[in-house]
Amino acid sequence: MADLTVDLGFRTLKNPVITASGTFGYGEEFLPFFDLDILGAIIMKGIFREPRPGNPPPRLVETPAGVLNSIGLAGPGSEKLQEIIRRLHTRTNTPIIVNVCGEDDREFAEVAAVFSAMDEVAMLELNISCPNIKKGGACPAQDADHTARLVRQVKKVVGKPLIVKLSPNTADIVEVAQAAQDAGADALSLVNTFLGLAVDLEKRKPVFANVYAGLSGPAVKPLALRLVREVCRRSYVPVIGMGGISSGRDVLDYILVGAAAVQIGTVNFYEPGAAVRIIGEIETEMDKLQIKNLSEIRGKLQT
Repeated sequence: MADLTVDLGFRTLKNPVITASGTFGYGEEFLPFFDLDILGAIIMKGIFREPRPGNPPPRLVETPAGVLNSIGLAGPGSEKLQEIIRRLHTRTNTPIIVNVCGEDDREFAEVAAVFSAMDEVAMLELNISCPNIKKGGACPAQDADHTARLVRQVKKVVGKPLIVKLSPNTADIVEVAQAAQDAGADALSLVNTFLGLAVDLEKRKPVFANVYAGLSGPAVKPLALRLVREVCRRSYVPVIGMGGISSGRDVLDYILVGAAAVQIGTVNFYEPGAAVRIIGEIETEMDKLQIKNLSEIRGKLQT
């Protein structure tokens, strides 16, 4: 049998499949579909200090090979999420990762400190790359200096491993990735959604109140795979790849270009049990290709 374990340096996962923030709720929603212990890790939906209603509808628009979303990081706030995490922790042994958000650098640090203090939380993911809140999709991950400043500030107040989630909507993602790891990121995750636009032809208006929205799904995989490869070639911390993954073979593609693990996202919307299938497909593909463990192919793309 193929060995699917992943060593991130600061944590070993039973397999490389992590559920992406914003696509798996708070974990409890998926308990009726499968045993969460099968997963490598679970990432909570992004959380701010206070409850947030998110963006006005419409929030989702399907595209030919994906979906545009403008959810706006709706959530119950940090106090309520602590209750949810404690409850979920009694139902699964899978590592829980909190996706930390903030309206400004101070809030990022405050929220990170709260969840870093929880024994039930294994890691934090700093969400500096969400494109659908305000300012036409602008976010800290579009600027290397801001990224470095924010990561340093958060690292001062946390005692848990810190994953920094990067945006594809920047001129040089490698520069931003370098800034994040030099500032103390323990790992990088990429990429968040690609900035896109949907219009209502009859009304001559954008579909979304925020005008732009985030594109995810199978359509973005070739774009995301390229960016993950570029970052992996320069990174000295683990990289968690994401973007358009819907099969075990997709996962192995990301491992081949250098990713340590992956996050699955949009597929969870239309196939709640996708993680089980994908993990099984990874094993099948590895056995078929006589790959004993993931390190045999990690970063071994020949060009």
